[in-house]
Amino acid sequence: KIVEFLNVSKSYGDRKLIKDFTYFLKRGDRIGIIGANGAGKTTLLEILTKRAEPDAGEIAIGQTVHIGYYDQESRALNEDQRVIDYIRETAEYVSTADGTQITASQMLEKFLFQPAAQYSFIRNLSGGERRRLYLLKILMGAPNVLLLDEPTNDLDIPTLIALEEYLDDFPGALVVVSHDRYFLDRTIENIFKFEQGGEIREFPGDYSAYLEITERESKEAESPKTEMRATTNVQISEVENVVAKKLSFKEQRELETLEKEISENEKRAAEIVNELNLYATDSYKLNEIFGEQQRLNERLERDVQRWSELAERGDI
Repeated sequence: KIVEFLNVSKSYGDRKLIKDFTYFLKRGDRIGIIGANGAGKTTLLEILTKRAEPDAGEIAIGQTVHIGYYDQESRALNEDQRVIDYIRETAEYVSTADGTQITASQMLEKFLFQPAAQYSFIRNLSGGERRRLYLLKILMGAPNVLLLDEPTNDLDIPTLIALEEYLDDFPGALVVVSHDRYFLDRTIENIFKFEQGGEIREFPGDYSAYLEITERESKEAESPKTEMRATTNVQISEVENVVAKKLSFKEQRELETLEKEISENEKRAAEIVNELNLYATDSYKLNEIFGEQQRLNERLERDVQRWSELAERGDI
């Protein structure tokens, strides 16, 4: 146990964000935190880093714990400093899990700063490059507890791939706040879900496992309705006929087409994730694939929304 949350609660005004939360964070934990915007996810990280105090309960942090926190705040960097000097301020080298020492220059290269770029001034960097540099500075501090608050919001795809590879060998505790299913599936092993009233529910497994659990629970919650229908001798085929009558012929065909397209696009989305890993060192190809991923996600969102509208109208 390196960090202990003991009955921690936090409110803002009348709004309860965290209620009686107890958890012992251990070395090797890989936790993803999800929930609605404003639910309290970042607040939990703020309490962990002592930037905020709980209203009740306590948090105990081990003496050897070193926290690295990549937050969503923008930071002004010294424009007249060279890239490599900015990193060397933190450390000349960092040790990997197997004891290998990696120099600041080697780490910069792993995070896509080629040798020539390492001696350029920070003022010449783009906004995305500055965020990548700031992330690397945190990692060079050799934290044994790493907190990432919405890293996919402002890190580009090549940087995220480099980060994922770094996390593969990260031996400490990892806590990630994110809405990105693919990043969570790639990096975490447990989900903490912020629910109403400040309750935090734990789910074993990655984000896909969480979706399977909640889908199964939803079906189980619907089972009493199914049984009630069965007692009135309403067969599945009859239900489908009623649904079909509630939709026009054109809408019924649209519903069937959407189901097929959604299935195909979800398969393509999974293929894209593999391609992003395959072309990790080809920035041109990565940008091309990333563009397709964005367009595909937008199409999926529209199709799923339309499918839900039609399915709801046909629901009895």
